[in-house]
Amino acid sequence: MNKHIRRVAIAVGVLMVALFLNLNFVQVVKGDDYRNNSANRRVILTEYASPRGQIVVDGKAVAESVATSDELKYVRKYPSGPVYAPLTGYYSLVYDKSELEKAEDQVLSGSDPRMFGSRLADILTGRSLKGGSINLTINNAAQQAAFQGLGNRRGAVVAIDPTTGAILAAASSPSYDPSTLSSHNTVAIQQSWQTLLDDKNQPLLNRALNQSYPPGSIFKVVVSAAALKNGKKPSDRIAAPDVLKLPGTASATMHNFNNERCGDGKTDTLDHALTISCNTAFGQLGIDLGQQQVEAEAELFGMNNESRTVPIPVARSTMGEVDNDANLAQASIGQFNVQMTPLQAAMLSAAVANNGTLMTPYLVQQERAPDLSVLKTAVPEQLDSVLDSNQAGELQSMMENVVTKGTGTEAQIPGVKVGGKTGTADNGPVNANGEYVNAPHAWFTGFALDPTHPIAIAVVLENAGVTGSESAGGTAAAPLARMVMQAYLADTRGR
Repeated sequence: MNKHIRRVAIAVGVLMVALFLNLNFVQVVKGDDYRNNSANRRVILTEYASPRGQIVVDGKAVAESVATSDELKYVRKYPSGPVYAPLTGYYSLVYDKSELEKAEDQVLSGSDPRMFGSRLADILTGRSLKGGSINLTINNAAQQAAFQGLGNRRGAVVAIDPTTGAILAAASSPSYDPSTLSSHNTVAIQQSWQTLLDDKNQPLLNRALNQSYPPGSIFKVVVSAAALKNGKKPSDRIAAPDVLKLPGTASATMHNFNNERCGDGKTDTLDHALTISCNTAFGQLGIDLGQQQVEAEAELFGMNNESRTVPIPVARSTMGEVDNDANLAQASIGQFNVQMTPLQAAMLSAAVANNGTLMTPYLVQQERAPDLSVLKTAVPEQLDSVLDSNQAGELQSMMENVVTKGTGTEAQIPGVKVGGKTGTADNGPVNANGEYVNAPHAWFTGFALDPTHPIAIAVVLENAGVTGSESAGGTAAAPLARMVMQAYLADTRGR
């Protein structure tokens, strides 16, 4: 009898120990996982019980939480919809969050450790909990002009204050309305999501920050900077043959647009070669400078950085692998493996406009607690020194010549000193004859040197040119850059 009782007691003891261990495993080891699981209804009810903070541009909310009468007490709304979607991102019951909604989640949700005191005070006094807010560096006039100017074309516009690094505009097209993903109707959300995924034009893609492209001739700004740093002057003559035979190849050659002649057919000045965007001159110049110097200058401009955030993560810009001088010649005119984001393209002109000093780009001007007390104010930081002030002044003048009498005349603004560089970038697959199948991308990067509110800008329009033509940067992208710069200058003058 005692033997049977002992066995039962041992079995009960084992079960009690197992139950105790399981409770500890569930509550301690797996507690956070269960608590933060998106399928946990209690988590969802808690998350939507308090208003999320606003994302603010020029004093107006572009993302805000609005009270509802259903079980989830607040719903996220985006008053400007697609205009700011690449920046705000979405806050979704089904698909989590993206862009600033994700990058600044702790502030917007009110869970940031810096808000502990205010959250504790709210709990003790019975006040409803609220999220903090963020004020962006974006200028609404520039952003609206960029989005409207893009229209139904695929592409992006990024503008920067060259003296601080503050991002003034970051538009991407096509875009989408984040409100369609933030409702409380899960079926409608899933339908909207699938529609966006099925769209071949990829409206969810943030082309301003998360997409890189072959830059074409705007990369000649980098090569020009390397040449000036190497002792060249704008008036110095450099090799500019009608046809450049690529070294190390049997018969590969580089030509100028429409087989045009640069200078006397043998040489041209550095200044004039940039003004007319002479391919053979810059292909040979890159070879003469050498891979090390060209890559070093590209890095000073911010390329080959793998971890930049603004605080939205930014895709990498890079020269790619360069194995020989033939590759280097092609890379020096922005082709081969060179890839650049629109943000990086704007940084090229920002560094030149700021007398050779490149500032770190940023998007959030202030983070505020629910009581509007300031948690953090952005402080401009230097990212690198690209050129000395004399060299930068020379490159400014060269880029101004591009706009006054070269390929970028469509960017001119009366009464304002504007500089820039056009680019028309071949991309995509080639056919059996070695010809590109896709129309080239159109690029423009430049600046307007307003004495109180300077602006640097980049525009890319996907497949906006005519196959075989190198004029798309000047005819398609430059006018849009002018439109955005004019909107910004008109808005800021008198402030």
